[in-house]
Amino acid sequence: MNKKQSRLRRARRTRSKIRELEVPRLSVHRTSQHIYAQVIAADGDTVLASASTTQADMRKSLKSTGNIEAAQAVGKAIADKAKSAGIEQVAFDRSGFRYHGRIKALADAAREQGLRI
Repeated sequence: MNKKQSRLRRARRTRSKIRELEVPRLSVHRTSQHIYAQVIAADGDTVLASASTTQADMRKSLKSTGNIEAAQAVGKAIADKAKSAGIEQVAFDRSGFRYHGRIKALADAAREQGLRI
């Protein structure tokens, strides 16, 4: 089993637990250069809000898109968009990534903006 398969196995296990909660989930994906966040409805079909470092307004305001500062900016943006969509509480889906570094920075920034995780 390689690194990607292990991550996807962890993600599958986490998502099955989140599905039991029946709440919207904040799904995060990271690459070496970018970070993406989506709030997905409890049914798993609809994306309610999204933010990433690939968006033009986000790229203009950031010096680099693959660091902790960029993750914090995406966390603030996704929290604002989720709250404007009427979502106060989400389950955090880290997609099998370890909860440290950029993943943790995004979650902390979303919490600071008032999103309950």
